[in-house]
Amino acid sequence: MAGELLRVALVDGDLVPDPRRRFGGRGAWLHPDLDCLGRAERRRAFPRALRVPGPLDVTALREWLEQ
Repeated sequence: MAGELLRVALVDGDLVPDPRRRFGGRGAWLHPDLDCLGRAERRRAFPRALRVPGPLDVTALREWLEQ
């Protein structure tokens, strides 16, 4: 199952894709499709998974998934 999921990490306050799973710190896991990203945003899943307050910028992650 982990092979199907994309790890995302928090870098300077932005959520970024971590396909090689190399960024340090806490990460979150996501199916690599825009529908799953949308559901995670609506549920506010990333701040809870990463244990950070407030909303996170997902622009870099969204652009990566659109490619």
